[in-house]
Order: sequence, then structure tokens, then C-alpha cells
Amino acid sequence: MTLSAARGAPQPAGAASIGAEPASGWTICAPMRPEAAALRRGLAALDPQRRGAVRRTGIGARRSRAAGATLDGGPLAIAGICGGLADGLSPGDVVVASEIRTDPEVDGAGRVVPLPAAPMLAAALRRHGLRVHIGPVVSTDRLVGGAAKARLAATGALAVDLESAWLLPGPQRRPVACVRVVADTADDGLWRPATLDRVRVALRALPAVVPALAEWAAATGLRRVVLASPRSFCAGVERAIAVVEQALERHGAPVYVRKEIVHNATVVADLRGRGAVFVDELDEVPEGALTIFSAHGVSPAVRRTAADRALPVIDATCPLVTKVHAEARRFAGRGDTVLLIGHDGHEEVEGTLGEAPEATRLVTDIAAAERVQVDDPQRVSYLVQTTLAVDEADGIVQALRRRFPALAAPASDDICYATTNRQQAVLMAAAEADVVLVVGSANSSNSVRLVEVAQRAGARAHLVDGVGDVDLRWLAGTRTVGVTAGASAPPGLVDELVAALGALGADDVSERSAAVEDIRFTLPKEVRRS
Repeated sequence: MTLSAARGAPQPAGAASIGAEPASGWTICAPMRPEAAALRRGLAALDPQRRGAVRRTGIGARRSRAAGATLDGGPLAIAGICGGLADGLSPGDVVVASEIRTDPEVDGAGRVVPLPAAPMLAAALRRHGLRVHIGPVVSTDRLVGGAAKARLAATGALAVDLESAWLLPGPQRRPVACVRVVADTADDGLWRPATLDRVRVALRALPAVVPALAEWAAATGLRRVVLASPRSFCAGVERAIAVVEQALERHGAPVYVRKEIVHNATVVADLRGRGAVFVDELDEVPEGALTIFSAHGVSPAVRRTAADRALPVIDATCPLVTKVHAEARRFAGRGDTVLLIGHDGHEEVEGTLGEAPEATRLVTDIAAAERVQVDDPQRVSYLVQTTLAVDEADGIVQALRRRFPALAAPASDDICYATTNRQQAVLMAAAEADVVLVVGSANSSNSVRLVEVAQRAGARAHLVDGVGDVDLRWLAGTRTVGVTAGASAPPGLVDELVAALGALGADDVSERSAAVEDIRFTLPKEVRRS
């Protein structure tokens, strides 16, 4: 840490071995005696079965290298205090290292040790009430201030210390975490009367990081990841995103999108950053502004409003949703009561209901199927929201058939191929996994259905927007994790999650495939490349 010299005299050469523990369980490395004492206080408050061992490793690069050469191969947490480099850090704030770097002026190789599980640990620390930042931590060989701090800050590092990188010689095959509590900040001088007060603030905060480190350590028993395939983007989602990207490229920002183009927070945030403006209704769109309809489709009333306002429109509705809309018109046109199986309030359902509102009844579950009324039991048909769970929809259809034997079905399944494939694949993963993680946003119907399908198969399953939403407590005692993603979730989020699970010990990654998807949808003519 950058202020360790402020605590007094240098340690003896043998200090790195003081407090060494048996090579079992998990270890916390702390440079200074006060840091080690603070961490031991934190451990003492834990259940004995969750406690790790604190090893005082000594201050600076030389002692840290010597200590690092003698560490066993178990899970290793590095904890202590540090100097803040970035604006916005205050004494007592916690920095979780997303990677540990060496100062290139000290180590010409500029080694980097990535720590992809950092967002999980940061989430645990926040849950324990701490103010947490995630970013690179850089290790140097001497106390830094002024221009040296500015130089390190320019590399993107959040914090600087004297030990972390030197404790990790060579590639790391064990789980590693690094948590540092800020003492001096970017604007603080090193040798001021307030320095010791800031160090005390950081040391008082240090015991509070231990419960989260214990959660991290308990999750490091992972050994396998089972990937469900297919997962992530389907053809309809890829098409919808491409529509917005091409519109921005051709017309420039802003481009207005009615509702979220697809139900995923990461996708929406990325497109918003590139100039897409998401609105709930067309009255929020300026006169003459280019407007895109989302993948979930819109009702004829919305189309009429756009036409009345002479808005230039590009329709990104998924072709499979368009098919359901056409079926609604066809069934209603021949005089049927149309029973739409779906979730109330979902944008796709609202659009389909709007195709024939007087002839359509929404059926949300089996109880609704038992009470829905039709004009003529001999003229009744059903449609299904494309993102429902197959088993859920089948149960509702069976209930409707018992009441209405003449019930007519769509010419082909309404539940889209991507939804069906992902549900079959998650069942395969759930059969082997202790826990299933589904990457997707909470407003993504198909993602939520994947969680429900896995749970009905007997697995513990959780929906996460990304790595930072994974609760380490879900993984305690877990050996095998199943991973999939909803059709609107970017594949990069899955890659990040698999890397984080690997950093917790899961070095065996295999795939279970339910189908191979090779479907591609043509872009609308307004954005099609010539």
C-alpha cells in the first residue's frame, strides 16, 4: 500500500513468514501488522467453518515476491489499504481489482493478472454496506505522489499499492481476489498531518470486507460449467438490432425507437449511447423524426398514428411475431373468437390484441382458460405469445380444448423456434448442474421462462443481467453450474460470466446442444445493404 511507511519502522527481513498458516483452506495476504490485525478481527466474527487464514506478507516488492514464492495453491485473497488514483475515491472506499498490473516503469514487461470474478465480489461487498469501485490496481516499488500518481492514473488504474502484483509470480491457476481500502486519495499529499487519520479510516473499514471475502472463498469450489446451446441472440433479435445500427449509420443520431428494441438492458444502453432514443409512445417523437418499431411488434392503431403524423417508419418487428398478427387477422376475419395465450401487458401481446380487439380474449393461465367466454363454441381458435414456455402453453391449450373441442390451432407453432430450442437446451444443462444461471433482463419474457423451465426441472436457477448480478452465496458448495442466455442477451455477457466462473475454479467447460440454428431474416428494405 502506498502509505505503509507512515506506520513506522521497517519490518525485519523475516517478516514475510510471520503468521504463516498451514497450506489448506483459503488465505488472506496482508502487508502490514495493522492490516493483518484488522482482517483477523473480521474473521473472528465469522462462523469458524467460514474462516480463512491471514498471512502477513511484509511491505514492498521484495518481501512480497519472497512471500508469493511460498504461498500454497489454495484460494488467495489480497487485502489491505491503498492509494487512490481516480477522482471520486474517498478514504474508506473499497476498490475491487478487476485486474492487477505492474508499474511498467518498474517492470518493463507490464504484467497484467485479470480477475474476471471481481463484479461478483463487488456486489457482495455492496450488500454488506460498503462503497465499492471496480477497476485496475497497479503495484509499484515505492510510495508515489504528485506526478507519479498522475502518471499511474493516466493508465486507467483506480488504485496503487506496493504489494499485490508482486505476490503473484507467473500465471495464476488458483482463484485470486484483491480488495484494497482507500487511504490517501488522488489529491492528497503523502506527508501531511491528516495522513495518519486517513490511514486509520481505511483500517477501520478493513474488517468489513471479510464477510464478502468469505462468500467469495466459499464459491471457489466450482469445477464445471455446462453451457446450453443454442443460447443468446436469435435471428429476430439480431435483425432488430441491425435495423437500429443501420439506421444510425445511414441517417445519423438521433433515431427514435418505440419501446425497447429488444428486452435487454445492455443492448438498450449500448444503442442509447450511440444515439438511439427510446420512447414509450409516438407523441414523444418530434415531427418528421425517423421512428423504428421494436421487435415485439405494434398494433394497427400505432401504425395509424405514425401515418397520421407522417413519421418515417422502419418496422423491426420479428417476422415470427408478424406471423402471429396475420393469424389473428385471419381467424377473426372468418368469425372466430381468438383466444390469445400470453402475459398481460407484454408488448407483443398488446400488439397482437390490437389486430382484432373486439374478437380477441387474453388467456393468461389455466385458471383464465377455465373461465374465458366465447361467442360461439364452434367458432373459436387460439394463438400463443412467441416467448412462452412450451410446457406452460401446452397446459393452457389442453384446458381450452376440454372446454372447446372445436378449438382451431394455428397452422404452425406460434412459440418461436428460438424459444423452444433454448428451453430444450436449458433442460439438458439443468440435468447436470447444481445451479443454473440464465443471462437476461427481468423484462425479457423468454429469459424469465428459461429460469422457470429450469426450476420446474428441479434445478436452482437465477436470472442475471450480467456477472455483477451473480450472488456468490448461490455458488457456495456448488461444483457444476449450468449457463444459458435468453434470445435477447448478447453472447459477450455469457463469455464474461464463463470467464468469471473459471476464475472461481471452474476449469472444465462443456456444451449441451439441443439444436443448430442457421435461420437468418432479411433486413427491411429501408436499411438493406445493396
